[in-house]
Amino acid sequence: MFQPDLLKGKRILVTGGGTGLGRSMAHRYLELGANVVICGRREDVLKQTAEELAKDTGGEIETVGCDVRVPDAVEAMIALGRSGQAAPLIEELEQNGARLGRSWMIAVGARCRSMWLAACGDVAGATRMAQDAMAEHQRLPMPFERARTQLLLGQLQRRQRQKETASATLRAALEDFETMGTPLWADRARADLARTNVTPKQAFGLTPSEQRVAELAASGMTNRDVAAALFISPKTVEANLARVYRKLGIKTRAELGRLIGDW
Repeated sequence: MFQPDLLKGKRILVTGGGTGLGRSMAHRYLELGANVVICGRREDVLKQTAEELAKDTGGEIETVGCDVRVPDAVEAMIALGRSGQAAPLIEELEQNGARLGRSWMIAVGARCRSMWLAACGDVAGATRMAQDAMAEHQRLPMPFERARTQLLLGQLQRRQRQKETASATLRAALEDFETMGTPLWADRARADLARTNVTPKQAFGLTPSEQRVAELAASGMTNRDVAAALFISPKTVEANLARVYRKLGIKTRAELGRLIGDW
């Protein structure tokens, strides 16, 4: 059906290529002339598979040991003060990312390096690496990983006393975590946002009209009362409140009242 050299000159990465479907895919790509890289957690399995596929097809195949759990392990090690043990894992991520041109490896490698630099006291260098990671995330349809990096960047900006910038970054991360339904991560972002010591109006970017509606609604007025006081329609009040709730990360008027009380 396909010409034997259909993929000649192409380099294809197959995750989980040591066994099962990944192995079958790698085998077919090799038959079609591609240079194949297989990656997975078990390097011994990868090497055996590579030898067998190369013998069967005569194609060029490389192996890369890669575990998607490594970034989590690195973060845990750094949090426990074991930065020295995390360093080799970070280096491996960076090297594999550069060698294979894989955006995910490059992005999480930069994030891990950022955490390592911050732990070593180089906050400015850590911020630059987090920004590099964010740039790489733009190429990836992986919003959770991007939000994690954005959370880290906001924390670093806060440590450098860039309150306005940190608030905007942390707010964006919080909105993404809430959209994805990850409450534990949303709580982390919300806690860091609270530490910026920026007023809600500044931190959450409320417009003047949204602030006026929020203050009146928090005072106990109904939507119709707010509409009458501001000479707008009840639907406009509802639309403003919806935006306020989203920006503040709340769902009820009781929560709104508590926040307004702190302004």
